[in-house]
Amino acid sequence: MSGLFQDDPPQMDAPAPDDGPGLFGDSLPVTAVTPYRVLARKYRPTRFADLIGQEAMVRTLRNAFATGRIAHAFMLTGVRGVGKTTTARIIARCLNCTGPDGQGGPTADPCGDCANCKAILADRHPDVLEMDAASRTGVDDVREIIEATRFRPMQARTKVFVIDEVHMLSRNAFNALLKTLEEPPPHVKFVFATTEIRKVPVTVLSRCQRFDLRRVSVAELAAHFTRIAAAEEIAIAPEAVEIIARAADGSVRDGLSLLDQAISNGPGEDGVIAPAAIADMLGLADRDAVFDLMDAVMAGRPDQALTITDRAHQRGADLGMVLQDLLELTYTLTRLKSVPALRNSLELPEIERVRGAALADRLSVPVLGRAWQMLLKGVAEVETAPDRRAAAEMVLIRLCHVADLPTPGDLVKRLASVAPAAVSASAAPSPAAPPYNGGPRAIAVGAPAPVPAPAGPRLNQFRDVVALVAEQREPLLHSLLLHAVHLVRFAPGVIELRPEADVPRDFAARLAALLLDATGARWTIALSTAAGEPTLAEQGQAADTARRAVVAEHPLVRAILEAFPGARIDTVHDATADAYGLPATAPDMPDFAPPDAEPADDDTFIPGDSDR
Repeated sequence: MSGLFQDDPPQMDAPAPDDGPGLFGDSLPVTAVTPYRVLARKYRPTRFADLIGQEAMVRTLRNAFATGRIAHAFMLTGVRGVGKTTTARIIARCLNCTGPDGQGGPTADPCGDCANCKAILADRHPDVLEMDAASRTGVDDVREIIEATRFRPMQARTKVFVIDEVHMLSRNAFNALLKTLEEPPPHVKFVFATTEIRKVPVTVLSRCQRFDLRRVSVAELAAHFTRIAAAEEIAIAPEAVEIIARAADGSVRDGLSLLDQAISNGPGEDGVIAPAAIADMLGLADRDAVFDLMDAVMAGRPDQALTITDRAHQRGADLGMVLQDLLELTYTLTRLKSVPALRNSLELPEIERVRGAALADRLSVPVLGRAWQMLLKGVAEVETAPDRRAAAEMVLIRLCHVADLPTPGDLVKRLASVAPAAVSASAAPSPAAPPYNGGPRAIAVGAPAPVPAPAGPRLNQFRDVVALVAEQREPLLHSLLLHAVHLVRFAPGVIELRPEADVPRDFAARLAALLLDATGARWTIALSTAAGEPTLAEQGQAADTARRAVVAEHPLVRAILEAFPGARIDTVHDATADAYGLPATAPDMPDFAPPDAEPADDDTFIPGDSDR
């Protein structure tokens, strides 16, 4: 039968007629191309059961849906790639799932088959609105959300607003959102996601139920990536998966992106993606090389260390990253040293449990602490150096140079063993000081244990009076006696002083009244124009200078200063000195007042302007 235009309709199963060559030659075959979906999207979780590493949050949300205690606003925080936006979409599906029969209510296990579930999965549901606050930060953008909350959902049960990177909103935008966030309509839910929770105002946080999504552990990431590689029919070595999991730094999305890159990089000759290929791809040194480098550095062999870095540099490794690997290994060794149970933990890779434990047994905590400080400083130097390789190798050479040097504590023990005839004052680096890292070092020197001071207000010398004023909580009067008053003579019951010009006129009367209240005896405060002694503060400074000079001549201290160029004596602690840095022994005092003292009326003397 002929068609509308007198020709037979084409048969559906017949091949298409060849129309001959096209405009540019032979006709091209038409092939359907399926766009590739990256692993991070292909294996994006669609249910709570698919989330890894967030058990606490999943348990809380499941219980909330089971009991019907669903908050009106959620705040999801955590580093990038741990599942904040994914969780927001799962919550939206849980709220709006109607089940296969269309009669279901909110559930923690959405069916994935109903119209709402499919539309939310496809990012095309009209009632689940996502906004990127990084690009829409103003009040007008928030007002659009507020206006949209006035209308009921078009298809779903609940209208869900997902605001990603919510910390980027301006302060005015946050303020505009507060009222709606506190009392939203019953058909509206808010889900916020942020990587900077500290930038979100507390007024917003107090209106939300907060969940902190934690970094996913290396073991959980490695197991997850291994399952995905098996699903993709990709052969990859377990050590290569561990490298990817470590490089992901707790982020599932980052790790899947690296796995995608590793698959594109291709397997080796044996059809398996090897650890060396991953290390080359990421510009890292392989783990064995990092341990070899640590062995060479701690053994003080710069030639071996530089040979290892040469090989790593030839493979494309960044030596700045090599230093960071050494820094991480130093931290791991210190943990193994401090927590021996970690040696049997499955959280650590096999190489760290075997080689790491053996290396930790050989190194002391002070040595590891010194290496940590030098590496930490070295990583910062590499970032600012014009030649990263040269800077990194200089750091390694410095580490090799100090490898055979004793720690400050060991040095003191050695010097003490060869200098038994030292004076009685002991000298040692301060236990709280950080390990020596090659720079200037401060040395604190201690003196013998203090002698207990007698109890009670026994005022045998002027310093006892000043200390009593401090105990009576008279800071102004104490400061004057310490810095602005010169003692001329002292005897029990009589004190002769020369005040400086700026001392208040009533200070003598105040001192006499305080002593009367504290001791129950009347004291005469006489003011003189004689020079008198230096102030207590000046005497304390002179005593400290003298102690430094004595300590600097100590043979043990001289040996320390020679062993550590650039070191200095920072503080000299004399436990026999009083609070003013002076010897605690009291000098002999006369038991009478000087004949030329001028007693004041009412037991105090207040000079006039002419007496100053």
